[in-house]
Amino acid sequence: PLASFEKLDTSRTRYGRLEWIGGLVLTSNDARFGGWSGLALDGDGSHLVAVSDAGTWMTADLIYRDGRPHGLTRARLGPLKSREGGPLRRDRDRDAEAVILMSGTPEKGQLLISFEQNHRLGIFNIGANGVSPPLRYLAIPKDARRMQSLKGFEAVAKIRSGRHKGAIVAFAERLHDRNGHHAAWILSGEQAKQFSLTDIAGFDPTDAVGLANGDLILLERRFRWTEGIKMRIRLIRAGEIAPGAVIKGEVLIEANMAQEIDNMEAISAHRARDGSTVLTLMSDDNFNGFLQRTLLLQFRLED
Repeated sequence: PLASFEKLDTSRTRYGRLEWIGGLVLTSNDARFGGWSGLALDGDGSHLVAVSDAGTWMTADLIYRDGRPHGLTRARLGPLKSREGGPLRRDRDRDAEAVILMSGTPEKGQLLISFEQNHRLGIFNIGANGVSPPLRYLAIPKDARRMQSLKGFEAVAKIRSGRHKGAIVAFAERLHDRNGHHAAWILSGEQAKQFSLTDIAGFDPTDAVGLANGDLILLERRFRWTEGIKMRIRLIRAGEIAPGAVIKGEVLIEANMAQEIDNMEAISAHRARDGSTVLTLMSDDNFNGFLQRTLLLQFRLED
């Protein structure tokens, strides 16, 4: 467990509308553990599924003590599979970047998993035997085919209510329009409608999650050798999301190396027992355990 989010002012827990709950440093002696880029939790935050950019899935129970994350139990790992049922053999096919729990739970449900390099959005079942081979792949928007190999659909979310209920929102990590905004799409059935996200100080989208009221939470990252890693969380209101819109949203927090962050790439949301919304973040250590960590962080979002 992490003692605090701040490295110096360890008593601080408030960040505007966010309240620090707690966090974990996760380790494993399994060589497949690491590189976690996508995360989804069930409705009460007790079970999770994660995917890695090395083509691995993980399920586990998230244990709490005194309302704070305390550890993982019953962790299982396995390979993401090809249509034929075997493991994905090429690096460009294994690079999973986001996961959405479309229905059910991480123990028995259906997932959407996004991949970059070989850009695709796939639907998978998850159950007692782990993650199934893909049931099908969604059509990729024509404009999205210009995405660079390692700058694809990093941030993907399902809209939970409102006029776009059930639609998938996909943000490209680094595909800009002529005004320098990040390209994004609303995917509904066979239709894809583009909109834009304003670029603020060169941060890139790394994950997103839909809230029960139709809003989106967007996780962003910035890395420079001269300043290290930074993280930002933005709130996007449901009413902002529309074809052709240019969205800015509300910055909830921006953090840097003065806080307990790493390469934050995954975010999920659930409802706590008191009804509050809890955001859970996870970092991608790039399988570089000497310099980076796998962190799991939780914040409460003030409604």
